[in-house]
Amino acid sequence: MPAGESGVATDLAAFVVSLSDDDVPDDARRLAERAILDTVGVTLAGAGAEGGTVAGSATAAETGETTVLGRDRQLPLSDAVLVNATAGHALDFDDVALAAMDGHPSVPMVAPLLAVGEREGASGRDVLTAFVAGFEAQHYLSRPISPGHYEGGWHATSTIGLFGATAAVANLLGLSPGHAEHALNIAASMPAGLKRNFGTTTKSIHAGQAARSGTTAALLAAEGATADSRAIDGDRGFFDLYRGDREPDLERVPDLGSHWALCEDGIDVKKYPCCYYTHTAIYAAIELAEEYALEAADIDEVRVTASQGAADALAHDDPATGLEAKFSMPYLIGRAIADRDVGLAAFDEDNIDEPAVQTVRERVSLAVDEELPYDSNAARVAVTTRDGETHERMQERPPGTHDDPLSIEELHEKFQMCAAYAPASVAVDDALAALDDLRSVSDVSDALESL
Repeated sequence: MPAGESGVATDLAAFVVSLSDDDVPDDARRLAERAILDTVGVTLAGAGAEGGTVAGSATAAETGETTVLGRDRQLPLSDAVLVNATAGHALDFDDVALAAMDGHPSVPMVAPLLAVGEREGASGRDVLTAFVAGFEAQHYLSRPISPGHYEGGWHATSTIGLFGATAAVANLLGLSPGHAEHALNIAASMPAGLKRNFGTTTKSIHAGQAARSGTTAALLAAEGATADSRAIDGDRGFFDLYRGDREPDLERVPDLGSHWALCEDGIDVKKYPCCYYTHTAIYAAIELAEEYALEAADIDEVRVTASQGAADALAHDDPATGLEAKFSMPYLIGRAIADRDVGLAAFDEDNIDEPAVQTVRERVSLAVDEELPYDSNAARVAVTTRDGETHERMQERPPGTHDDPLSIEELHEKFQMCAAYAPASVAVDDALAALDDLRSVSDVSDALESL
């Protein structure tokens, strides 16, 4: 269903609200299950991180009936969505979809789907179908303006994820095509999120505000709120204002219902809790360190070559905080060589200045390979030792991509690690059983009891 004369929002709304469980390919349903499991896991850990704690404290006086993941409390629906989605992005451990939209697709959708699903008594299959609708909507709306939108400084997790949240909630609520169209056009007045704020708590708040705004847009439309029918693709609409320095290309809008972005372009699950642009270099550095038995004291120089997108995102060569460290190629390469891993503990404030890590960090440089596409994740790592030997590795893709996914065992191990960081106790086995087979859950509230 390519965009027609009626406009992008009209066509997208018709697809979103008509999508049913029977329409969703089995592969897409399973990918949605994996994405929700992974997102819930990182949200549990993020509940105790700086972004999650700040969002939780800002709503401390509120009480409600919606579950806050990883904490012994409930909030009004809108506040719970904000807190959960912010926590989900707080550690930068949530999934990405660079092939589809240059952002983190799941975190703006999972918090609204669980909150609204809990309120509505939705089944696991209902939630999975709505997730697919939201993911396809994000892909549909990002294609005409990517990568110019991201290059221009916008954080797509927030600006595009907002529409995913809107579409997902519209599907879950069973809105009419007209109401869903208004919801998407209402959402067109809400996008925000600056890449300039990477390395601060505001980056995770981007996800929270996108989730809450998307939920609000759908709920407002359900009550009769209206918006201009061409707020997305009309003159001075979303595409026009958020496109960056490139003209929107509506020919890139995919054929909804035939091209399944979730199956064909997919979701990449993070192995390391930091900026995705660093993952190929981290993996390459670990492989080199293990192959040649490299230790921090052996290192004379490490040269990392990556894309311009990586250089733009990685602004902290000498990080002072855990959040800054997530966007520091030198720190992360230092950690990778010193520890042979980059886990959650790498970003604890007390661990940033570990001598072995800093020894390597001071010797790492990052350069741009002008031949790589702007948003490429490829990286070359060249390590020169003090005895003059140079070891080099080119890594095209990080671990955990759509084409080379983490195993279910690795996904479960990640969930277990994240759950251990949650402020409140989590019934891990019960949670994994419910989330890993979400399609069989008759009421999503049952799955939330263990969280």
